[in-house]
Amino acid sequence: MAERAARTQGSGAIERHTITWGDAAVRAPLRAIAERPPLVHCMTNIVVAGFTANVLLAIGASPAMVENPDESGEFAAIASALLINLGTLSPSVETAMRQAAAAARRAGTPWVLDPVAVGALAHRSRLAAELLADGPAIVRGNASEIMSLAGLEGAGGRGVDSLAASEQAIEAAAGLARRIGGAVAVSGEVDLLTDGARVLVIPGGDPLMTRVTGVGCALGAVMAACVAVADPLEAAASASALFAAAGERAAETKPGPGSFAVGLLDVLCELAATP
Repeated sequence: MAERAARTQGSGAIERHTITWGDAAVRAPLRAIAERPPLVHCMTNIVVAGFTANVLLAIGASPAMVENPDESGEFAAIASALLINLGTLSPSVETAMRQAAAAARRAGTPWVLDPVAVGALAHRSRLAAELLADGPAIVRGNASEIMSLAGLEGAGGRGVDSLAASEQAIEAAAGLARRIGGAVAVSGEVDLLTDGARVLVIPGGDPLMTRVTGVGCALGAVMAACVAVADPLEAAASASALFAAAGERAAETKPGPGSFAVGLLDVLCELAATP
């Protein structure tokens, strides 16, 4: 996909390409979702569950929020894709996440890990490292989270806020991508995605996206929907380019965070239906 749709940015050990929603190939996963809606098993935090479900519905996917430890493994095995977001943890949810990740690995269900606040808090950092062994197809986080998950000392952010820019995390992200055999998405003012051999640069978005709870978490869910129908790097690129374009367009007519959140859902629905 990158070779067809991207514009090369310089040379070096890792190829760099810029991707935008205007590149036709980047929209292919969304077309596949429209043709055969994936069932996305979302294990996400309590703050964003409703918004995440609405975003998935807006792009044509089917969300399911199953966090019961007695059901999570069974459901992960039959879902099209799985999202594990570490935002709000409890002993019960942690057990359910472990069971879901292990079941997804056994069943071949592709899944996305969103290591919220990893590096800032020791317990969730250990949990994220444990889950990583079950082979997520995509890891999505901010620069501090990705650097911490990759094992860099002192890289932790301030809760969910990164203390590093995306560019600072690219080497750690590339190494992590090679380790999991998938893709790593570093979210920031400019999103950087890598499979360890290539880096895709996703410009765009709007500052209002940081003033609405759940936009980043919902992006992880859309990556999960896309990875049900595409390879990990292509899935991450499609979801990131979609959100970047939707954020820009929604901000043009919705200047406040409340109206922007609603407008973002409308634009996501409109763009996802673009041929």
